[in-house]
Amino acid sequence: MNRTTSLITGIGVGAGAMYLLDPDRGKRRRAEIRNKTKHVNKLAIDAAGKTQRDLRNHLLGAMSQVGSLFREEKVSDDVLEARVRSKLGRIVSHPHAIEVKAVEGLVILSGFILAEEVYPLLHCVFGVAGVKNIQNDLEIHDTAGDVPALQGGKRRLGERFGPFKSTWSPTMRLVAAVSGGALAFYGGKRRGVLGSAVGSLGIGIVTRALTNVKAQQLVGMDQDARGIVVEKAITINAPVDEVFTYWSHPENFPEFMSHVREVRRIDDGVYRWKVGGPAGLLVEWDAAITDLDFNRTLAWKSLPGSIVSQSGVTRFTANPDGSTRIDVKMTYGPPAGVLGHEIAKLFGVDPKREMDDDLMRMKSFIETGVQPHDAAGQLPLKGAAPEGRMRNVK
Repeated sequence: MNRTTSLITGIGVGAGAMYLLDPDRGKRRRAEIRNKTKHVNKLAIDAAGKTQRDLRNHLLGAMSQVGSLFREEKVSDDVLEARVRSKLGRIVSHPHAIEVKAVEGLVILSGFILAEEVYPLLHCVFGVAGVKNIQNDLEIHDTAGDVPALQGGKRRLGERFGPFKSTWSPTMRLVAAVSGGALAFYGGKRRGVLGSAVGSLGIGIVTRALTNVKAQQLVGMDQDARGIVVEKAITINAPVDEVFTYWSHPENFPEFMSHVREVRRIDDGVYRWKVGGPAGLLVEWDAAITDLDFNRTLAWKSLPGSIVSQSGVTRFTANPDGSTRIDVKMTYGPPAGVLGHEIAKLFGVDPKREMDDDLMRMKSFIETGVQPHDAAGQLPLKGAAPEGRMRNVK
């Protein structure tokens, strides 16, 4: 066991040394580690300040609630109406369809509401400080039907307590991190199935506390999650038609992207991407061009069932001096969700950084015609123009 541990440790140290002392990229990697260390330190200081303020506010709130039990609070009608309205968006799917009026502690509710939301709303309003009674004048509908006020909307899950909220407060994150760390430590000390289960639970709680992301989104199971958004803008010293023509042919992307191994057209407007992932793994998915406005806009989206859920849009703007500004916005849902994204970053696959680097390579390639040495594809671009400027594209 000791020999195995020593061997694994030696391999890890050796791999780390090779990574940091690499002649080509070692200096940059060391600088990135220093910058990330400073950034993490700043985040830790900010988080400590927020947690301290949140703890103080919770304490003051608890003291105020205890004090209110021993005194009769006089609440104005305007304040009571505002308190009730602040609760509507968490309980009903169409808060703007409900009118609220308060008269000396009596809350009058009118407007339109779905039948399944009536009891949760009344129960919530009764719990608002200052409410003495409720007058229910709501018009109840089993379904939205043709009622304009009940069209659209989003189902609400109601008010949640502590760990059941989608976003945790700094105090909740602190408590969860400490509790999860204790469980992880206990699981590590205790062997067997129980120890593994407790340890995994602890690690999961700590991860949830550190990222402040819902568990479903953390592992990529939240269908409503927006995904990870990456944006970048850059100016290229070339005419807009030249830049657009080059960008609208994804087959060219391996010429300047470091992780895109191949982009192959498989149908009209549909392309198969092969991209190098963490630890050298090859990831494939199909994406289709969804919007093509010559010299203005190019949008794409991965097809249903793809291992990587991705969409994006690039906008092209011709500048007065003849150069072109491109604005890229990409949203993607990595395998294993946010957790998979963070793990990928540990292996050097960070979409934001990769986009920055790739666009700089594209800028250099279009302006000079010289292919970057660290691009995934090493074949020369067909039709490269003399005098360094790329003119014809695939």
